[in-house]
Amino acid sequence: MQSASEIKDILKNIDIKEISAFINEYENDERNAVQKLVESARKKQDKYFAELKRIEQMKMYEREYAHYGYICGIDEVGRGPLAGPVYTAAVILPADNELLYVNDSKKLSEKKREELYDEIMNTAIAVGIGHNSPERIDEINILQATYEAMAMAVNNLSVKPDVLLIDAVHIPQLENYKQVSIIKGDAKSISIAAASIVAKVTRDRLMQEYAREYPEYGFEHNKGYGSADHIAALKKYGPCPIHRNSFIGNFI
Repeated sequence: MQSASEIKDILKNIDIKEISAFINEYENDERNAVQKLVESARKKQDKYFAELKRIEQMKMYEREYAHYGYICGIDEVGRGPLAGPVYTAAVILPADNELLYVNDSKKLSEKKREELYDEIMNTAIAVGIGHNSPERIDEINILQATYEAMAMAVNNLSVKPDVLLIDAVHIPQLENYKQVSIIKGDAKSISIAAASIVAKVTRDRLMQEYAREYPEYGFEHNKGYGSADHIAALKKYGPCPIHRNSFIGNFI
């Protein structure tokens, strides 16, 4: 007979798709320790089913526009920071993708974003990245710079999309595409959420590099946003080359 410790190791390493078989195998084991493991397995199963349901809801727009063909989700990150570029991503996922835990990047931990970034990049039919510099943001304003970066992301796709799902905006530079603007789209569409994760991880990695180049500002922590330590450093040292001059007037 297997010991409770051995059964615990099985549960620890089991694939979530096989957890029903685990429950069926051990639910009649009367040992108290094993019953606790079965109850733990049931809770994991419940969470898994809840996540499947949530993800199915996030595919609502993808199902609605499936007849168009390739569906592309678009999102941006970095509109609000005092420093660094704005980044965008355009992601085309296969209709039968089995991605789980994809969500608005702001609702995920850094570790989870990194894990999902790899899954998305390995799963996606195509991914395009766009960005615009602090200088361009100062020149034409953050909204227009974001539109340009979104258009760049779409143009950098290896596959031409048939419909664009976009978080809350309409992109003037892409008038030749069918565009669907979805309020809070990064929490409602799996394609937009995937784009938000790709854009966030890509920009965060760049800000980590800038942190080594300009260590005074704590970019590794604040990613260019106006945190207290960033503002204090800005007042002490003044702006560095990646600061947005149009954003920092009240802080220096």
